[in-house]
Amino acid sequence: MTSVANSSTAQEKDVLFHPELLKKFDINGPRYTSYPSADRFHNDFSEADYLAALERVAKVDEPLSLYFHLPFCPNICYYCGCNKIITKDHGRSAKYIKYLAKEMAMVTKAMGIHKKISITQLHWGGGTPTFLSHEEMIELMHHTREHFDLLPGGEYSIEIDPRRVTEKDIALLAELGFNRISLGVQDFNLTVQEAVHRVQTIEETQAVMDWSRKYGFKSRSVDLIYGLPKQTPATFKETVDAVLAMNPDRLSVYNYAHLPHIFKPQRRIAEADLPPAADKLDILSNTIERLGEAGYVFIGMDHFSKPDDELAIAQTEGKLHRNFQGYSTQAECDLLAFGISSIGKVDDCYSQNVRTLDEYYEALDQGHLPVLRGLRLDQDDLLRRELIGELMCQFELDTKSFAQSHQIDFQAYFKAEIEELKHLRDAGLLDWQGETILVPTKGRLLARRVAMTFDRHLRESQAKGTYSKVL
Repeated sequence: MTSVANSSTAQEKDVLFHPELLKKFDINGPRYTSYPSADRFHNDFSEADYLAALERVAKVDEPLSLYFHLPFCPNICYYCGCNKIITKDHGRSAKYIKYLAKEMAMVTKAMGIHKKISITQLHWGGGTPTFLSHEEMIELMHHTREHFDLLPGGEYSIEIDPRRVTEKDIALLAELGFNRISLGVQDFNLTVQEAVHRVQTIEETQAVMDWSRKYGFKSRSVDLIYGLPKQTPATFKETVDAVLAMNPDRLSVYNYAHLPHIFKPQRRIAEADLPPAADKLDILSNTIERLGEAGYVFIGMDHFSKPDDELAIAQTEGKLHRNFQGYSTQAECDLLAFGISSIGKVDDCYSQNVRTLDEYYEALDQGHLPVLRGLRLDQDDLLRRELIGELMCQFELDTKSFAQSHQIDFQAYFKAEIEELKHLRDAGLLDWQGETILVPTKGRLLARRVAMTFDRHLRESQAKGTYSKVL
């Protein structure tokens, strides 16, 4: 199926940005990096369930994806909602690497495959992955390659804090096999940076971009956040212009989710300093306009890329996928996740590790995988996961083809959802073209809202208040 997404970029603001729609539908909702979303996981899912899933995946013998959660940070950013450990003690990270190696050995042994497992995607996230010393990075990659074969042409990415790296760091990462980097920027305005306890200059960020090109990285992505304290439309425009001057391949423009009751560091942010809703819409509008003028295309959610980037090409060809790291060009594959709080996708299961170092070390020392909770998907979950993925990645769904592949009567199976879709259609969030559900350009910033219609768990629980805003 070829998507009609990403037509002209010159009119992105006029077509993509519709303030009345955004105001009407700016509600809380899942980001759908997984379906069902992680809040559906439960503690009845056990190590035995995970081991059984690993055995099932081993029999398929297809390339997998790897994720390593590296939680250490030298200082705290007030907006951050990640599972992190603030420390300057490298003794703690050195110990952690050894336990990651132990977890890898236990997982691969459980799979019973007597050869290196093929890998097509790897990601180091955090925390701050570049907190690791060179010796620790080399050791972690050494242990990884003991068990896994990183195939040519794969996506091997790492999150970078530009304040914490040197040219030697980037050179080493290239040598280790990384070919994509994601740079945290958030905002270049000093007043905003001081309000969130993260001061970062344009110059040090530009240096990392330059080094990544020097050492052959294929892709550079920059993360921005709108809605931070002290932000204004004028100051954020300056940030966007500064980022565009660096010519990244991809940009992510996230909405700041202020949830201080969940993330304690956010309590240091004064709500009175947050920009009002009207300013946030102006920031988003201006950013969409500016990115369109610069030739970037809207991929989905909060992601933009150059039209010749692999993400844009994959979307045009109907081959775009979505996983816990966001949008990906790699085929849907199982994900093995290592480290505290990491979430894996194995066969028809999701599995999440324990959240603290003490729990993690104790489980591994006792010879157990550090499983905290998870979920085994039923046939309805699997069906809806595929459907939501199509809507989030391609903005369209051929209901006739989908019904045939799943052997269902689409109209009968989704009777309640279709009634709700009529209201979204009348509001302009979607169109029916024959038997195809199409999210038009003006509704694509709100694709999550369309996807929510098909979320059975959300419908049953109505727990919408636990999620971030759609925008």
